[in-house]
Amino acid sequence: MALVRRRCRLRYLLARAKMTQAELSRRTGYSPQQISNWVNDREHMNYESAATVAYVLSCHMEELYELEWI
Repeated sequence: MALVRRRCRLRYLLARAKMTQAELSRRTGYSPQQISNWVNDREHMNYESAATVAYVLSCHMEELYELEWI
């Protein structure tokens, strides 16, 4: 079995935190374009990025993506 990342949940987590993509960009140091790429599933976050984003959003890294065992 393998754990597969599915859809990014960043849009939901930003809404829950009442934070904009621009604010997340400012607080993490990642560009607004990079944040947009993650939100719109054009790219996946690497471990370091996920850890940083999770810290800023006060969530667990596992919450950033829908995960599925296949």
